[in-house]
Amino acid sequence: MAGGKRIIVGVSESPASLAALRRAVAEARRTDALLVPVLAWIPPGGERAYRSHPVPQLRSRWEQEARRRLDTAFEQAFGGYPSDVDIHPLPVQYAAGPALVQLADQYDDVLVVGTGRRGRLRRLAHRSVSRYVLAHASCPVIAVPPPELMRELSLPARALRKLPVMDTPQWATPVRG
Repeated sequence: MAGGKRIIVGVSESPASLAALRRAVAEARRTDALLVPVLAWIPPGGERAYRSHPVPQLRSRWEQEARRRLDTAFEQAFGGYPSDVDIHPLPVQYAAGPALVQLADQYDDVLVVGTGRRGRLRRLAHRSVSRYVLAHASCPVIAVPPPELMRELSLPARALRKLPVMDTPQWATPVRG
């Protein structure tokens, strides 16, 4: 790894996150940088509930689950961890946006996040990590758009009604006899 450069990427197993992970690996390869995939997690019930009644065994289990989810993301994106990139997976018990911004604190860090399309209700219920990162990061940020399939699947019902209907192939027509 040359010069201590790091590519920090937010990971969540969503299609947008997997696209960001693929881009981050490509960037790490291109620049010979350390790849730091981050999976941020918050205990069920929230930080405040956990601080008031901490259970170290549960925290350990939740952290193991976060590590497993990082492994799963690499499995889904690449079939496992790429051997040609220096990788330091990092599960973090913290909110995703602030965790990524705080970790990307070096001069030559690059932060990679996926952007996803979410409906109004989801935006109200869940803050956008990519928006938070773009607003608060002190390093360059690469915002990766969602994969084409994700964009197609998120079309509203009215748009789906406008898509052309294909004829049913003859081999797919049930035979009655």
